[in-house]
Amino acid sequence: MKTFRSYSSAETKQFGVELGQKIKRGKAKISGAKTAKGAAVIALQGNLGAGKTTFTQGFARGLGIKRRMASPTFIIMRRFAIPRGKKTRATAPFKNLYHIDAYRLKKIDSLEPLGLKEIFADPTSLILIEWPEKIKKALPRKTAWLKFAHGKKENERIITQRGIIKW
Repeated sequence: MKTFRSYSSAETKQFGVELGQKIKRGKAKISGAKTAKGAAVIALQGNLGAGKTTFTQGFARGLGIKRRMASPTFIIMRRFAIPRGKKTRATAPFKNLYHIDAYRLKKIDSLEPLGLKEIFADPTSLILIEWPEKIKKALPRKTAWLKFAHGKKENERIITQRGIIKW
């Protein structure tokens, strides 16, 4: 288990950038990635304001996504194509980043119209899920977890890894 401490939103975003870059370059691995068994899923757990969306913005930037990242709280899910450069073709197996916010979901059945089963089954999908505890039963067994918590200082955030992300 690894722990990262951030003392500003810029540091939280930079942590996301660095992890996204390592994944794109093949220097970090997520449980279940690069297999025919399905998507790589990272669950982002934490209270409101703990840094989940800020991390996601940095993570997307690290993957090379330049579009503005806003939390999909009201639309539940957004898809972003991951740019593929010549150097990353062999090492980065992912074509799409899905950002899911399950905060407003009342029932797991609400996921069916989104096609989440098919997305979870696609090994070229990389998925970040905010409020994963709301859909825990639907998550793949090898989901990696990042827990975001407020620290003792005003802007301090503690990000703890559970599951398998090797970097």
